[in-house]
Amino acid sequence: MAENLKGCSVCCKSSWNQLQDLCRLAKLSCPALGVSKRNLYDFEVEYLCDYKKIREQEYYLVKWRGYPDSESTWEPRQNLKCVRILKQFHKDLERELLRRHHRSKAPRHLDPNLANYLVQKAKQRRALQRWEQELNAKRSHLGRITVENEVDLDGPPRAFVYINEYRVGEGITLNQVAVGCECQDCLFAPTEGCCPGASLHKFAYNDQGQVRLRAGQPIYECNSRCRCGYDCPNRVVQKGIRYDLCIFRTDDGRGWGVRTLEKIRKNSFVMEYVGEIITSEEAERRGQIYDRQGATYLFDLDYVEDVYTVDAAYYGNISHFVNHSCDPNLQVYNVFIDNLDERLPRIAFFATRTIWAGEELTFDYNMQVDPVDMESTRMDSNFGLAGLPGSPKKRVRIECKCGTASCRKYLF
Repeated sequence: MAENLKGCSVCCKSSWNQLQDLCRLAKLSCPALGVSKRNLYDFEVEYLCDYKKIREQEYYLVKWRGYPDSESTWEPRQNLKCVRILKQFHKDLERELLRRHHRSKAPRHLDPNLANYLVQKAKQRRALQRWEQELNAKRSHLGRITVENEVDLDGPPRAFVYINEYRVGEGITLNQVAVGCECQDCLFAPTEGCCPGASLHKFAYNDQGQVRLRAGQPIYECNSRCRCGYDCPNRVVQKGIRYDLCIFRTDDGRGWGVRTLEKIRKNSFVMEYVGEIITSEEAERRGQIYDRQGATYLFDLDYVEDVYTVDAAYYGNISHFVNHSCDPNLQVYNVFIDNLDERLPRIAFFATRTIWAGEELTFDYNMQVDPVDMESTRMDSNFGLAGLPGSPKKRVRIECKCGTASCRKYLF
């Protein structure tokens, strides 16, 4: 039996830091992990738990990385080299003192409730940092993702898996395109109209990659069988998110939101709405479950037929966190690349205007486009009710919290 195991290996589920901590706890040197007799007793601050001032000396209760809470110790400030952690501790302390007592000066001793809050905030921040690292490890796009919550103690969503492209549900097949263009220059010298022309549609982009079609007109990009390369001006959506974005906690009860960390020019591609492709029948079933939970992320793919739906509740990308607005800065376009089935478009968001760094990204969950454009894509938002028995498109009146001057007061 043992001979059958030759060459087998098992992936270690502990992180590099966890293995180093185990060595130090056991007082063992391990050159492979970088733990030697010289640094065996080096300790790293995980977070700060409490603060007090005796005479003019400041002390901090330190939670050491790799050690239980019972091993936490009070240390004078001069013993601590963790400048970033100290700054963050005092920032959290001052913010909470202002909220509770309308003053920011730290007292000589913290009351237990305040100290406990600071511990919970430190644990939350570490959880969000781990989630941020996980999101960036999974993303295949250029734009980085940051995570921020300065509003409450909510941590990462418990049931959310980051994906970069559609996840195909049971019984659904994506048919790959059979032909591609033969253009030497798809923008200035297209052969037979390039890929858009082959489908009797207009070229979507200018030489800056900005969409020049009216909302509702489909976008046909070059595909994997085309002669052109990666730098082709007709390859925009397929290159993915190119801007650094931040998932942040809103302070007005709208949950998580997304803001851009960079300026985005008008008509530029921002992101796709990605999730699991399911049938409308399955969407009906899930919609009723989501209704009872008060949250749904169902996006109907009804460009020509109402057959399929994208569900981003569990599998999705950063668009999962984009909020509704009655005056949005993002517009939806249907995009076709390697799959030309008009029942299964890719859903892309483009900027309706210049969006400045720090501004929240939003789109209209109940968008209406001129019917001459043949656009009927709708969003079954997390604020709406989908799949009600006997009336799959019925909506209840849900109060809108977008706060814009043109707010319709209700989502649906």
